[in-house]
Amino acid sequence: MKCLLIASESAEVLFHWTDPEFQQNVQKQYGASQEDGQGLPAFEDSISTLFAPIIISCITMVDRLRDSYTSFTTENHHIYVLHQFDECLYIAVNGDGEEGECDLRRKIYVVKKMTEVLFGMVTLSSNLLRKELRPQDTEQRARLWKHLQSLLQTYGHLRENDQSFLVEAVERLIHPTLCEQCIEFLERRLVQQLNSSGERAGEEVMHAFILVHTKLLAFYSSRNASSLSTSDLLVLIIMAQNMYPSNTDSDDPNPEVENDRRTSGSGPESFYTPEPSPPPDRGSSSSGGFCGRCCSVYSYLVSHLSFAFAKLEKRLSEGQEGSAATRGQRTIHEVRGKLDKFIKALGPTEIQVCWIEFKNLAFTRGGPGFSRHLIPSCKKMKTQLCAVYRQCFLLESGSSSIPQRLSPGLQERAQSMVQEKLMDWKDFLLVKSRRNITMDFPGLIHFICVDRSTGQMIAPSLNLTERNTSELGKGPLAQFIRRKVWTLVNTTRRYLQKGYSTVTFRDGDFYFCYFLWFENETGFKLEAGDLPVLSDDSAPIGMLAWDYYRKLLRYYSKSHQGEVVKCYELLTVHLGVVPAEIILQHCRQLASKLWEPSRNPLL
Repeated sequence: MKCLLIASESAEVLFHWTDPEFQQNVQKQYGASQEDGQGLPAFEDSISTLFAPIIISCITMVDRLRDSYTSFTTENHHIYVLHQFDECLYIAVNGDGEEGECDLRRKIYVVKKMTEVLFGMVTLSSNLLRKELRPQDTEQRARLWKHLQSLLQTYGHLRENDQSFLVEAVERLIHPTLCEQCIEFLERRLVQQLNSSGERAGEEVMHAFILVHTKLLAFYSSRNASSLSTSDLLVLIIMAQNMYPSNTDSDDPNPEVENDRRTSGSGPESFYTPEPSPPPDRGSSSSGGFCGRCCSVYSYLVSHLSFAFAKLEKRLSEGQEGSAATRGQRTIHEVRGKLDKFIKALGPTEIQVCWIEFKNLAFTRGGPGFSRHLIPSCKKMKTQLCAVYRQCFLLESGSSSIPQRLSPGLQERAQSMVQEKLMDWKDFLLVKSRRNITMDFPGLIHFICVDRSTGQMIAPSLNLTERNTSELGKGPLAQFIRRKVWTLVNTTRRYLQKGYSTVTFRDGDFYFCYFLWFENETGFKLEAGDLPVLSDDSAPIGMLAWDYYRKLLRYYSKSHQGEVVKCYELLTVHLGVVPAEIILQHCRQLASKLWEPSRNPLL
């Protein structure tokens, strides 16, 4: 019994996902359409009717009280978690007891992140986001929703089965020599050939990476590419897995299947990600002429203007006025001159009118200045800048449910080049993906070590199926340990949320440890100090949907000015009979051994 819904303030459904049980329950309650081809609209109407009272209630409370509920549990033990991003309300529901409030809140933030990756800066404007999430064309809407629903299901599967998505960090395949060779191959052969091809139609490959299942073997970014965060890379891995699901049940993959890029994800695959919003062809027609003027300020537009207005609006809404509204960020005062030139280059447009209105309110003597009265004008500017982005740079889905920027011919060439490069390594890599690192500490059952500064993790395999085993073997014991690891991660997050950096406890025959610590770039351990305490309804701790650790590093670095601060986490599971001093010795040895330069793949 699971559901996730995105709705507008007028209770219009912008997106929904339900599992079969929830869908059957809704259809029983409201009745399914009897007309052929009308199942989707009828179910959409039923979902809208079901959630309308909750949506209206939530919006009314925000409007009248400037406050609302974030979760509630019904008499039949259904859990509802709600979160409003700007003017869009996200609602996640669970009725089978498999998810708690934290899980549902995490799912909401992950879906929000997925929309940001799909639609870019348009997500800063609720009005424009509504148009993207709910196209007027019914078939286009069905394709888009199906794609988003599939991504959400893929994320759910990875979250339940893959350690890298459990702790939200990228897992690397540890083989420095092969990794270096693959990076060189990506840079000097694959990317160069694709970018020099006449089929690329003005597009340029900016990033390329090779995965074995969900593990990263090699990653390359061109020098002029926008940087990809850990969050971006995790979402791209979800998309890759959605397109080419890994067949981890097979110990001896069928070579014929593996060579077919349309049906396989078991073998090494290469995926490319375009520049977040590539500049269009300057030689295009009338709208292209408008876009051509935008190209020269594209990176500036994305990096500063829209986000500057979004941050300003947020701070004004929180009651910060005057200098407090612009403190600690690139201020509107600083971008004013460049924005004048940019808008002048666009010519007479609606954004020019909005900018004049904003300047009169913000900068004119006797005007309201940077106060709450500026919020409507700030929203208009943000929406207008997002509209420029949408017109010039947003990818159009067209007739495909999954937008593609690289031509099919170039995709096939890239696929064959990577397969040829890794053919001799295929069997080794498939085994390596299940035996990435081994343990040589007596009494140590499992560990996960995460470098939160780089968003990378190392851990022994826990991929357990009937046909393959992990370092724990297979059978009930291995499955039991796996469930314990998942529980341990969730437990430590609750303590971390309350400000604890160390957690140790005994559970039956096992002893669990969790440590979070900081180091400088020379490896000297820094004093932990007090960690911030978060509220129960705060954004979920992790790196996929909301980068808690980046904010934690920024918070901690304030007391270590001039130093490069790094953050690490270590989780261990020992047999309960191992003495405490041996456990601590193991943890120290693991922490120093796992991140030695000699063991680090080159990235």
